[in-house]
Amino acid sequence: MASNHFGQIFRITTFGESHGPAIGVVIDGCPAGILLTKADIDTELSLRQPGGNPYTSPRSEKDEVDILSGVFESKTTGAPIALLIHNRDVDSSKYEPIKELLRPGHANFTYLEKYGIFDYRGGGRSSARETAARVAAGAVAKKLLAHYQIEVCAFVAAIGGIEIAEPNLSRLDTVRKKTFSSPIFCPDETAAKAMMAAIEKAKNEGDSLGGVLQGVAHLPPGLGDPVYCKLEALLAYAMLTLPATKGFEIGSGFAAARMKGSEHNDAFDIDDQGKVTTVTNFAGGTLGGISTGLPLTFRVAFKPTSSIQKPQKTVSTQGEQKEFLLPEGSRHDPCVAIRAVPIIEAMTALVLADALLMNRSAKV
Repeated sequence: MASNHFGQIFRITTFGESHGPAIGVVIDGCPAGILLTKADIDTELSLRQPGGNPYTSPRSEKDEVDILSGVFESKTTGAPIALLIHNRDVDSSKYEPIKELLRPGHANFTYLEKYGIFDYRGGGRSSARETAARVAAGAVAKKLLAHYQIEVCAFVAAIGGIEIAEPNLSRLDTVRKKTFSSPIFCPDETAAKAMMAAIEKAKNEGDSLGGVLQGVAHLPPGLGDPVYCKLEALLAYAMLTLPATKGFEIGSGFAAARMKGSEHNDAFDIDDQGKVTTVTNFAGGTLGGISTGLPLTFRVAFKPTSSIQKPQKTVSTQGEQKEFLLPEGSRHDPCVAIRAVPIIEAMTALVLADALLMNRSAKV
């Protein structure tokens, strides 16, 4: 399995399985001198961990990181940063009765076809449990971005077809505060109530819901490199490496296909400080794959959770037609998009940290 790396300069390698003893990440390329503590990382991990409310999986992992290297006296040293997160609330027994069945919507079939072996316990390497390591790495990336006053925020924009009113993106600290005070990471209280009711209904019916998350970042112009490392291309790649993602759009996205050029073009102007800006931001904060200095805005679509309580048709690994039903007591999210909010933030931070370091070679 050769594809466990992400990034060029700020580069991460994750390891571990859902029901193994631990998961973790090694970060290469992080500059020395950044203030970093265990608490910085644990705070980010706490936003992702399950078991906090009825809208997420009841698996109760109190994720805490062990910093094994790369930090001395609460500062990064420039050496590789190794982070370890132990798996503590593991119950593999629920997977024993279904280990010979191909789980609908899951990677059992493709992993078996590719590798000839698959860790059926919680999905092994294909499990969203791996994303905790990304959140830990993202916490480090956020510390680097903060040094350059770059902010990142993500939130639930839609669940089950219920959409929020667009928040004021000029104050990301306010949006983020509202987002993380919500049980489902939604900054719109009215929409959140309707979403929670829809999730409860789907859960009671043994079903699940999909959702759309929005990411925003305030960053300087100049990040991103043509031709193959355009900022939106890197973001799309980053987001679509996440489990359950099925779509990515930046700015006006697919709606741009229904607009005229006279409608979609962002006209240039001069702001109150004498800086070049644009009147609109249909481009989503990039031109030619390079950041413009306007808010970077994008959306990510997540499919409904594949693990549902309803009977489904499948086949066994021996090729026999079977009925698939999750064992009693199985633990799964009724909507995977909810806990993906801090993961979207983390992946955004990793992309921007890498782009920031790449930009140092742009000009003297």
